[in-house]
Amino acid sequence: MENKPLIFISNDDGVNAPGIRALIGLMREIGRVVVVAPDKPQSGTAHAITIHTPLRLSLIQKADGYEEYSCNGTPADCVKLGFKVVLRGKPDLLVSGINHGSNASVSIIYSGTMAAVFEGDMSGVPSIGFSLSDLSADADFKPSGKYVRIITEAVLKHGLPEGVCLNVNIPKATEEELQGIKICRQAAGCWQEDFDERVDPVGNNYYWLKGIFIKSDIGLDTDEEALANNFVSIVPVKFDFTAHAAIGELQKWNLDV
Repeated sequence: MENKPLIFISNDDGVNAPGIRALIGLMREIGRVVVVAPDKPQSGTAHAITIHTPLRLSLIQKADGYEEYSCNGTPADCVKLGFKVVLRGKPDLLVSGINHGSNASVSIIYSGTMAAVFEGDMSGVPSIGFSLSDLSADADFKPSGKYVRIITEAVLKHGLPEGVCLNVNIPKATEEELQGIKICRQAAGCWQEDFDERVDPVGNNYYWLKGIFIKSDIGLDTDEEALANNFVSIVPVKFDFTAHAAIGELQKWNLDV
């Protein structure tokens, strides 16, 4: 057991979500596992961290080669606490998910699933986020298992380039319908949003965010295109937001004073 890789697991749907339970089962077949995940759903929290209230860890289970904790914080909090307090070091791999719902295209910006991945990446740990394009409570994660294992074992074998992590999205499909894996780029698009305005029993207005995703990208090499054709998409991503191509253009502005 000591020779097996140490795999850290988190998510944003909460420690009891079916997706993370499926991921835990798969990772326990590959290595030693430590889980630190939110004690309640944290979808859409992106890379938020908790600074105004105390963070708490609760041990759920501890066995040979396996530890599981819940945390009252965000996915990013879970990774920070997991590395600094639980492991007091770094794992060989971080995996996050399996998320209920796609994190393709610009959804990565809002994703707590991918925030955990970025947090691991910033610590120098090879990190992968897995998402299934199915928001239903009874989503079937079994068809994802084959691809989760293939990708995980490949990263453990080959590693990842410095500063690069993986955003993996899996279409809602049966094992027979899944066509394989495509390495992609992130599709261009946006969420066309609105608010559903309602009135509570005492006459005060309140609002629910709603919206639909609009893809503006007609390229055949994108994650959204792969998912539409029942391929598992892998997008290598990094947290350096610098628009390097624009630096030269801005330098022409003669901003010196």
